[in-house]
Amino acid sequence: MKKFLVTIVLCCSLLRGMADEGMWLPMLLGQQVYNDMVKRGLKLTKEQLYSVNKASLKDAIIIFGGFCTGEIVSNEGLIFTNHHCGYDAIATASTVTANYLKEGFWAKTKQQEIPSAGLYADFLTKIEDVTAEVNAALSDLSGAERLAKQNAVIAEINKRYSDASKNIIGKVSPMFKGNQFLVFVYQRYNDIRLVGAPPESIGKYGGDTDNWEWPRHTGDFSVFRVYMGKDGASGEYSPGNVPLKPKHFLPVSLKGVKDGDYAMIYGYPGSTNRYESSMGVKQKTDIANPSIVNLRDMRLKYMLEEMKKDPATRLALASDYASIANYWKFFDGEAKQLLKYDVYGQKKAAEAKFQQWANGKSEYANIFSEWSKVYDNWRPYSKHQIYLNEGIMGSPLMGFAASLQQVENAIVKKGSSADISKAIEAAKEARAEFLKSENRVSDQNILGAALKMFYTNIDKNQHPIGFYDGVKGSFGSLDDDATYKKYAANVFNNTMLLNDSKWNAFTSNPDATVLQADPAYATASAFMKNWQGKYLPLFMQFNSRNSELGRLYLKGVLAMDTVKAKKMYPDATFTMRVSFGNVKSYSPADAVKYDYVTTMKGVLEKYKPGDYEFDLPAKLMELAKNKDYGQYADPVRKDLVVGFITTNDITGGNSGSPVIDANGNLIGLAFDGNYEALSHKIQFDPVFNRTICVDVRYVLWCIDKLGGASNIIKELKLVR
Repeated sequence: MKKFLVTIVLCCSLLRGMADEGMWLPMLLGQQVYNDMVKRGLKLTKEQLYSVNKASLKDAIIIFGGFCTGEIVSNEGLIFTNHHCGYDAIATASTVTANYLKEGFWAKTKQQEIPSAGLYADFLTKIEDVTAEVNAALSDLSGAERLAKQNAVIAEINKRYSDASKNIIGKVSPMFKGNQFLVFVYQRYNDIRLVGAPPESIGKYGGDTDNWEWPRHTGDFSVFRVYMGKDGASGEYSPGNVPLKPKHFLPVSLKGVKDGDYAMIYGYPGSTNRYESSMGVKQKTDIANPSIVNLRDMRLKYMLEEMKKDPATRLALASDYASIANYWKFFDGEAKQLLKYDVYGQKKAAEAKFQQWANGKSEYANIFSEWSKVYDNWRPYSKHQIYLNEGIMGSPLMGFAASLQQVENAIVKKGSSADISKAIEAAKEARAEFLKSENRVSDQNILGAALKMFYTNIDKNQHPIGFYDGVKGSFGSLDDDATYKKYAANVFNNTMLLNDSKWNAFTSNPDATVLQADPAYATASAFMKNWQGKYLPLFMQFNSRNSELGRLYLKGVLAMDTVKAKKMYPDATFTMRVSFGNVKSYSPADAVKYDYVTTMKGVLEKYKPGDYEFDLPAKLMELAKNKDYGQYADPVRKDLVVGFITTNDITGGNSGSPVIDANGNLIGLAFDGNYEALSHKIQFDPVFNRTICVDVRYVLWCIDKLGGASNIIKELKLVR
């Protein structure tokens, strides 16, 4: 085992990939990878990239809110991240009369900055390898038993590295599908305040039409600030808190980019599965992705219909709509690219080579025969899970109703009055949160459509017993859209979940019979209990075996590739990574050539007055007409550069990541990838992969010229 551990560490530290592939662990860059970075143009030392004892680039990079990346850009804790990362905070701070999503927001003084409850910033303090400790505890365990023990050991390590009194958090992250374990230690700050955001027409310019596309003209940025106690301690929001004094912040470059320039991206890529099996690829292209796309397309359609009718509705649904829409297009594009480049066939070829190596090795010889059976056993039920999660539970009312199972359980199990009261209080809080963004018309349409789609596309033998017979008996033919519309209307008209007086009566005197008879709860419960009783055990079995065989396969791949001296890198796990590449144009098709930058000229060419996706603020139009770009104009283009592309390897979670030049200066913010390479979670495309970035000069122009917030510009260390 010790020999194997050394092998894994060496694979991590000597990582090398084709083209610009690879999300490298900064602690374990290794000399070969660092040398490659230098050859590409890097001017910094390894210690300037990552150091535990001295200030380094890592100290300017944060986890923003647990879902994005941000960077510190001033000695007063100023944060740059994407507009879509700050979207929920901006929407929460907005009202119909003070609509910061629509109009933008700029704090001209620190006193005007808006507290953002629930947001936090995590700063990485150190990374340590705990593989030996975890493996010693796991011994020769396998399957569910191994996973349970692994989770217990990880929990113990997390507890040891954490200190709640100081907001220090330790998180063990399994690498290489559970063949290596690293603990990441963070210092958390909970007082985050909104400083600035452009109007949504800039921050989301292009909307769903341009999402995952290049050329792109989106000003996808927002500005926040992290605060600390006067004694330097991390704590909750307090009016007496002061701006954080960071260990390091990024200077901001006004020099601009050229084709071929070095580009480095630090951040927290959420997840990749580059070592997925051929069976997993086939599952995605045949079942998972098409199902998700169809269901999300339906939900977005009904939401957008209502958002277009009323500004208040648009504001209420904005955050949820943006979240659903972002990956709707991704799942569609991912499946198309996986099929286009025959990733399934490539995986099969790699597995055939592995099988040749594995023959005669008892630990690995039968992996694929067993794995095929695991997928064959689960495949008949896999669509059911998606149609439940993305369809039935895609209705916000159904999602809330399903959560009331905890209330039913507390009552039916005749728990103590304290248990029931606790469940009721939790339900009250959940209902209040649910109602904040509930739009009855769109939700009712979603439920009706989801019920019919489930009926049509899921094996009749997997339907909740008696449910559709009941719908048919009371509302009409099961092949008729009108039947489901009438059923959904009945649910929404009669549920106590949308009726304050009925809800208050129930919570004052909780009664299981009343809850079970409620049409919304009865509907959600029928589908959830059907899933939990019959299919959840099968899903858990599939997950357990799929994970175990994936771990063994990658363990074998690492052993096989060690002999061949091939180097590998671990999948993204929302842990700090660095990728490097270059600013680079590309040609996605015959006779098509994409430049490496976009400019204000392109913004204006797309402009459509009053359009949901391509409208622009009047002030921007005026400034652009007068070419009032100031110090942010590009001297070569004689225009304002809006975005650029690089060859860096990123994925979801990298949103808001800093794009850094060879000298450690901020040149842009990463916010998207291109459609031609949407297979990137499963397989990196060395030819077409591009990261789409907003140019920092456009960010500064929006802050300064458009927003008039010169106070923010004065905080920055500008490099000319």
